Amino acid sequence: MRNLKLLKCLSSVELQSPGSPQCFSVRTDTGSLLISSQFSITEYDPPTGQVLNEVSLTSEDYLPEDGQGVVVGIQDLPDQESVCVATSRGDVVLYNLSTNQLECVGTVDSGLTAMSWSPDQEVVVFCTGQETIILMTKDFEPITEVDIHQNEFGEGKFITVGWGKKETQFHGSEGKQAAQKKAAEVQPAVPWDDRRPRITWRGDGQLFAVSAICPQTGARKVRVWNRECVLQATSEAVNGLEQPLCWKPSGSLIASSQRHPNKHSVVFMEKNGLLHGDFTLPFAKEKARVKELLWNSDSSVLAVWLEDMNPGEDGKRNTYIQLWTVGNYHWYLKQSLHFGNDPLKAPACLCWDPEKPLRLHLLTRAWASYTYDWGWCTDRSPGDDSQDNANVAVIDGDKVLVTTFRQCVVPPPMCSYELQLPAAVNMVTFHSQPQRTNELAALTADSCLHIYGRGTEDAAGNGKGAPGFRVVSKPSVLQKTYSVAVDQEGVLAMRLLLWLKEDVFVAVAGGDGLNQSSLLFLKPAETEGSDNRLEIRSKVEVEGHVISLCHSPKSDTLALQLEDGQIRRVHCDSTEVTVSEWKDSTGYTVNFPLPCVHTALCTINGQEHVVGLTERYHLYIGDSEVASNVSSFVVYDEFLLLTTHAHTCRCLHLATMSLKDLKAALSSEATQNDESTRRVERGSRIVTVVPQDTRLILQMPRGNLETIHHRALVLAQLRKWLDDLKFRDAFECMRKLRINLNLIYDHNPKVFLENVETFLNQIDSINNVNLFLTELKEDDTTKTMYPNPASAACQSASASGADGKKKVDTICDALRSAMETLDPLKFCLCILTSHVRKTTPELEIALQKVHELRVNPPSEKNAVSAEEALKYLLFLVNVNELYEHSLGTYDFDLVLMVAEKSQKDPKEYLPFLNMLKTLEPNYQRYTIDKHLKRYKKALHHLSKCGEEHFTEVVNLVKDQRLYTEALQLYPAESQQYKMLSVAYAEHLVEQQQAEQAGLLLWRCGEMPRALQAFVSCISWRHALAVAVHIPLPPEQLAQLARDLAEKLIEVRRHAEAAVLLEQYAKDCEEAISALIEGAAWEEALRLIYLYSRQDIAETHLKPALLEAHSNQLTFLESQKTLFTRHKNRLVVVREQKEKARLELLDEDGPDCADAELYSEASSVLTGSRIGSKYSKSNSRISARSSKNRRKAEGKKHSLKEGSPFEDIALLHALSQIIHVVDKMREEIHSLLKALVLFQFDTLASSLQTNYSELLQLIEKGIPEIWQEGLQQGQTPITGPNSTANSIMASFQQPRPSAVPQQDAEILIRPKMRQSVKWKLCMLK
Repeated sequence: MRNLKLLKCLSSVELQSPGSPQCFSVRTDTGSLLISSQFSITEYDPPTGQVLNEVSLTSEDYLPEDGQGVVVGIQDLPDQESVCVATSRGDVVLYNLSTNQLECVGTVDSGLTAMSWSPDQEVVVFCTGQETIILMTKDFEPITEVDIHQNEFGEGKFITVGWGKKETQFHGSEGKQAAQKKAAEVQPAVPWDDRRPRITWRGDGQLFAVSAICPQTGARKVRVWNRECVLQATSEAVNGLEQPLCWKPSGSLIASSQRHPNKHSVVFMEKNGLLHGDFTLPFAKEKARVKELLWNSDSSVLAVWLEDMNPGEDGKRNTYIQLWTVGNYHWYLKQSLHFGNDPLKAPACLCWDPEKPLRLHLLTRAWASYTYDWGWCTDRSPGDDSQDNANVAVIDGDKVLVTTFRQCVVPPPMCSYELQLPAAVNMVTFHSQPQRTNELAALTADSCLHIYGRGTEDAAGNGKGAPGFRVVSKPSVLQKTYSVAVDQEGVLAMRLLLWLKEDVFVAVAGGDGLNQSSLLFLKPAETEGSDNRLEIRSKVEVEGHVISLCHSPKSDTLALQLEDGQIRRVHCDSTEVTVSEWKDSTGYTVNFPLPCVHTALCTINGQEHVVGLTERYHLYIGDSEVASNVSSFVVYDEFLLLTTHAHTCRCLHLATMSLKDLKAALSSEATQNDESTRRVERGSRIVTVVPQDTRLILQMPRGNLETIHHRALVLAQLRKWLDDLKFRDAFECMRKLRINLNLIYDHNPKVFLENVETFLNQIDSINNVNLFLTELKEDDTTKTMYPNPASAACQSASASGADGKKKVDTICDALRSAMETLDPLKFCLCILTSHVRKTTPELEIALQKVHELRVNPPSEKNAVSAEEALKYLLFLVNVNELYEHSLGTYDFDLVLMVAEKSQKDPKEYLPFLNMLKTLEPNYQRYTIDKHLKRYKKALHHLSKCGEEHFTEVVNLVKDQRLYTEALQLYPAESQQYKMLSVAYAEHLVEQQQAEQAGLLLWRCGEMPRALQAFVSCISWRHALAVAVHIPLPPEQLAQLARDLAEKLIEVRRHAEAAVLLEQYAKDCEEAISALIEGAAWEEALRLIYLYSRQDIAETHLKPALLEAHSNQLTFLESQKTLFTRHKNRLVVVREQKEKARLELLDEDGPDCADAELYSEASSVLTGSRIGSKYSKSNSRISARSSKNRRKAEGKKHSLKEGSPFEDIALLHALSQIIHVVDKMREEIHSLLKALVLFQFDTLASSLQTNYSELLQLIEKGIPEIWQEGLQQGQTPITGPNSTANSIMASFQQPRPSAVPQQDAEILIRPKMRQSVKWKLCMLK
């Protein structure tokens, strides 16, 4: 649904040369034109308007001087830097462009009628005056010569298998008479045929076709030859076949023209000579003749050069050039160039540029040169409001096919309606003003501008269609017609037409200079009698050729682009129009690096930018390239939508992105929940977006349309509807497009809860409300499925409501409350759903409501009955689960009602229900609760059944461990309470919680068993308290104290053991011995002098001090040795790993996947090369039992040299040494004081010195072991915030060892307790 628009027209009338142009060729390396006439060869450069070279063909007698000579072909040969010219006399001349020398490379005595070089310029074909074909190499060495007219069909002759005769075949609608029908006689060629042969090559150069007059019939025949000049096929007899011949470069069809009795057509042939399709030219019978057909280089446009057959009253003929394209098997006339009837202004030569597919070169008989640059565009209405019908206009000759995509999606070539105009249409534009964007203006070839707008009801047929139909899209009607007065020479004087505002149009025309353009502002003439004429009100000269205009209706900004990519801003003041450079907010001039064929204006972060797409699919925003594989784009509201050659459609929200974010989004792959990306069919292009809707229209390469609902557009529109409280529109869209309905609440929970009644009134459908309730989930869809790009401006849902309730519970309660207020009978099923859908389903309440409906059936006509409500509940809940819950209501009528609706056999549940009915009420409920495994309720009901069922209570408590609940059901003084307490205590003892068991037994009066429990867990204070409370005799109490002291000493609780021995066993000597054994020197001294046992100081205390001194010195020395050895080894291990990492980087580079293995940041993986057996075994061990995992952890901290985790093990060992040594401060301090007291100053001094040296050694070594950046090195080197430079830098700098999460504390530098004072000042 694209049109051809004229981007640039380069015209020059300054070229003057004798004679008139006969043929010309384009130089591919310079773009200049090589023109041959009756007298000379001229090289002309259209951009500069200069003649570069000129050489006479008459001076060397290649052409006669009387001007009767004819050049039958000219071809640029860039490899030879020459031009090949063939004359009708038979001379083949090479013109060397570098030396300006002419050379005759061959002569044919019979003369030449045509010349054509192969696309690869390796061979050349000549047609001679003797009607033969000569095939030569590029060096003009003959390959072969054959007659044009062959009696044979060719190598591709069809094979007849002999299945019956013609008389017996089926002839379709022609009937049996077709069997006797004689073949029509072939008519000779038309009189105006020049009877010269035509040669055309296929694009790959393997085949060429020749059209020539058959000497027997006088009609034209087309023969297809291969590269070796072997005949392949001959065309079927075609009446009225004319002289034009052109092979489609893509190789599928050969184009020619045919005159029928009632029409004039362009026909297509296959390479086997059979006709294959056609289209009719828009001329009456015997009105025009086709002079030439020319395909452009990419086979997208077919140029048809026509001329009137009959001269006018002045004896002159009109000339036309039409540009045709095909889509969905329909041929569209996109442009019609009318050259009038002046013979000097009529085209003499025409050709497409070989490099730029949409550049057309034209020379008139008066040597005027025109170069037309065309571009594809989609003419769509620019509105962003709901009034815009998303119109797209397609030009097809004198018709404009308009499709209104808001009302209907009609695939081309069909449309919503057609606009018939009096002449061929060249340009179409829509009104830019809001609310009027459905109005259309069409510029026709006769320089008239036709304005179409919304018609009256009468003009539109009162909106009524045929019976049973209605008019969906009303056609526009003609409102005004203006003649456009522009003083410009040539065809298509105006281009790039825009309709800015009421009766104000802007267009571009050629400037006064060769490289200038004029920006024209057109308005209706104000003079009397000229109401229907547009005249130029403002004219601005622009240096350079303007190739695009774009306008933003929102900001009313008008921008233009020059052919070199420069961007200009057009200022339309009330007094004058000025053009200035486009600058950004910083004042920097912004231009496109390359010229763009499609441009648009958009706003990013509040700043206006120009977006452009080049011919090579590079997308620029200002001077920044944001993507290099974009096939189409459109700016809609705050979105930039584009399709890529990766077969995706991207929708980017410009309001929430910066230019940098835009580049990053287009250069990265889409994430799982990325709403901006959608896969589309290969080759899809954007046609338009339906404003204020969710539809995006795409066109496929073959021409058909697809409507998609891009997720980003859908979510943006949904958010708008939800913000405007349009719940119904949002719900219908979400249901249709399968958007999770949780978004209705998650978008703005507070607003939803405040407008629950509005939601219910708009939805107004029981089924839809139930659908909404059943889709509710705890997840916040604005954070998971549909993250909002503007999340900062939107309140998101939290995991729980303001009062701590969960999301689903909050919504169910809010909706149920509103429904019960509005109409509880109408919303009965929805209320049931709200109970069932809660986090903990309230099935009992739902069943109770059903039961109420059964007991008190509603009298309203449309009210829900109990049967319907129960049937609906069974749809939501499993029948067995519902049966169990109905049983839990203890309502047997309800149970029977549910059971009857289920598939249960009455023999299964009736005996059980009958048995329950015979039981006492409490025991009945106990039996039901036990059956339903609701043991707490069962215990509660069983406790009310009397003493005879207490045994069942105890058994239930023991089986289900309901001790706490059971104790709350009986008074503390009762026998049942005591029995339950004893059972609970026994359970606690089994659970290794003897102290709590003792407290429970003590509380209920079971003193002996409480004492036993306290003794078993060494709770000596409780044990002695109970022993005194019993009371125990003194001897037993003393023995109990000794037994407890022994257990305390075994667990190294010497001070507590000493208290027992001193206070309860009355044995001070044993108490002092316990304190000395526990190194409690000060407490031991206190008891020695309290009980006047100084002898113990000599016999026990002093020897213990000396032994403790010796042990401490030995321990300190061993720790010092270990610390030094581990520290030195750690240095060696780190050097080895750094060396291995650098070697790997030098060998494979930083991009090598194994580089991480040798870095110190991956000790876990380093073993894959250094010790592969360890890493492999660890990977297997990870899935084994916990015992094996513990063994693996032990291996991980192995200090064995060469192990893959040796550095981690060394750090762990060093950390242990530091913690142990630092913890000795209090112990050393106490020992020093005791040594000094007994005058062991030398020993104390040596101990203090050794310990101080060890602490200094550790404090000095800590910074070397735990280097700076050890923890920072654990941050990932890759991720969303990483760049190529940061990743490379992380590889180049040494990084510490990575450790598992459970060992992360090893990387933390240990802190010494400097605040603890342990030294004695009296010691040196």
